[in-house]
Amino acid sequence: MRKKLSSILIGQHIQANASIYLFVSVLFFMGVIFGAIVVNSLSLHQKEDLAYYLQQFFGQVSAGQMANSEDLFWQSWLHNLKYLGCMWLFGISIIGVPLIFIFLFMKGIVVGFSVGFLVQQMNWQGFFLSISTVLPQNLIIIPAFLFIASASTAFSLQLIKKIFMKQAVHFHIAPFFIKYALFFLAAAVIVGMAAGIEAYVSPLLMKVVIE
Repeated sequence: MRKKLSSILIGQHIQANASIYLFVSVLFFMGVIFGAIVVNSLSLHQKEDLAYYLQQFFGQVSAGQMANSEDLFWQSWLHNLKYLGCMWLFGISIIGVPLIFIFLFMKGIVVGFSVGFLVQQMNWQGFFLSISTVLPQNLIIIPAFLFIASASTAFSLQLIKKIFMKQAVHFHIAPFFIKYALFFLAAAVIVGMAAGIEAYVSPLLMKVVIE
């Protein structure tokens, strides 16, 4: 019942803020494109350094010297949770809306650069490596980021509308804020699932592709 209620609540939120979701989606994919372009702007020395570290990492994977899966899970989950938490707090601050967009754009750059560099350095092998190691968890993480970015922007705009446009007389922030907090909890669960994939599934796929 709770899951059904949460799904309905999230569905209503997406429908009510479709324009915001469209904007943040376009912004994110612009970041992905920009990240892929940045790969081509690197100097030969920078590319060689990155390629060297990449080869060292792949050597460790082939030798079975990767970090413990449990440690990888907590590192991934806490990293994404901090990132989402900052965006969530920016929505409360009102003036932090531009920072939400910057964070989302940076996330897109990281994804685009990772895929672009692998493909450029390893051609088809890099493409398959991207599909097996970068794509699985990001299929879950990216929607969570778009969801929190949109929810934070919508929350901030609603606060501006109610507080600064003389609509605060009958405005009760408690239920509004509780719904906003539930959105963050839902996103936290989603990135937890993604962290599980990154820690327990992606290393196995990576080893298969490398070998």
